Amino acid sequence: MKNLLFVLALWLCGSSLLCAQQTEYIICSGGPALRQWEDLRQSGQQHDRWWGNFVRTARVRMQEIQKTAPQGTIITWLVYRDAYLRRAAADHDPLTAHCESVRDTYKINLVWFRTGDDVINYINSGSQTVPRRQAKISGFEYFGHSNKYCFLFDYSSEIYAGSTAWLHQSELSRLNRSAFARKAYCQSWGCHTGESMSKAWKSATGSPMVGAIGKTDYSFMHLRGWKVALGSGARWSR
Repeated sequence: MKNLLFVLALWLCGSSLLCAQQTEYIICSGGPALRQWEDLRQSGQQHDRWWGNFVRTARVRMQEIQKTAPQGTIITWLVYRDAYLRRAAADHDPLTAHCESVRDTYKINLVWFRTGDDVINYINSGSQTVPRRQAKISGFEYFGHSNKYCFLFDYSSEIYAGSTAWLHQSELSRLNRSAFARKAYCQSWGCHTGESMSKAWKSATGSPMVGAIGKTDYSFMHLRGWKVALGSGARWSR
């Protein structure tokens, strides 16, 4: 009888651990502009000169999640690779290697992507190592350029003041709402998301998305713990 109880206790312990591993928190980072394009702007309009705006803020956020998320939560970092390759070539700095060092140091799951389709497919299906049927999404946060209608993964990276890679709110209907855990936390740290895209996100996924009405501010972040601020007159909405 004691042996049976011992085996049962081990099984319950293993089941509890398995349950703890059934969530995944996704952080998504868009890419930086090329300095050559930012230099064409007037000084007061230059807002994306440092390559790490969407990397450092994501890293700090992932550190916070590691401290507060339930044990066993998988943290996955989706990064738009092409922009970092272009900026790396221009700056003569191995930026993708810097991203990989974040992966290695903080033991997170790094996934490079190239298109909005890639992001949709990952949300819906996960990966071979983290299939969606085994790990529902407990959180999704985006760091990068955006407007009221879409995430702009690439902005002023390939062409000046334009985007060649995005996720538009009209595409959100392709998301599988069953991929998200109940009460999943979602937030966009880009500009203007709360003006339209947040509503489309909730309609598609069932999970509210906190977004800014107005602009977000990635300047002088070293003075405030690498946190994104709201621009003048902006506010958060869901």
